[in-house]
Amino acid sequence: MKSAPREPLITLRDVQKVYETGGIRFTALDEVNLEVYPGEFVGLIGKSGSGKTTLINMITGIDHLTSGEIWIDGTPIHTLNENRMAIWRGATIGVVFQFFQLLPTLTAIENVMLPMDFCNIHARADRPDVALHFLEQVEMGEHAYKLPTELSGGQQQRVAIARALANDPPLIVADEPTGNLDSKTADAVFTLFERLVDEGKTIVMVTHDNDLAQRVTRSLQVTDGQITGDVKVN
Repeated sequence: MKSAPREPLITLRDVQKVYETGGIRFTALDEVNLEVYPGEFVGLIGKSGSGKTTLINMITGIDHLTSGEIWIDGTPIHTLNENRMAIWRGATIGVVFQFFQLLPTLTAIENVMLPMDFCNIHARADRPDVALHFLEQVEMGEHAYKLPTELSGGQQQRVAIARALANDPPLIVADEPTGNLDSKTADAVFTLFERLVDEGKTIVMVTHDNDLAQRVTRSLQVTDGQITGDVKVN
């Protein structure tokens, strides 16, 4: 008996994104087609302005496509309004930014609990314990009650990763997550991503670091708004 074929977690069909400023049209993404399957670790590489971040913003629903379709985990996100998109994103995608984006007046554990408070996936009484669990996963449990200003850049990025995991989403999207870190700390963060993939997460990551790009399982080259290369690395 044949096993059922795997369904992609991410599907982009003829996705186009056009920006218009002062009557000038700029095509940031040009008829992009893409499928990403569960458990893949995908690196997006390319020059600045090639369309990598725009592609990430399409997948996360942070920006809206001009034409085409985007399906994530069975949901046609191109059909969602802002409210439904925000709820869907909170439950389905963990986003990790280059500049951490931690709220400075909240402790590490409070930052991790924010997505839980928004989506109501965990019972309120359980949220501190769940947040501490994710902080411990990224080796930040002992720093749970510190403010971001008391943490190094690498520690803040680990807290940001714990926050991205807070609602146990199937997909983690990271835009230059190691861009502000020294090489040793970047390697540690990347190793953490590899462990998450081994545990079943799917990760799509933008990176300019060629060494780190060799450690993903699939590398996508983005050039002038199109995917011009698609290589299985490992």
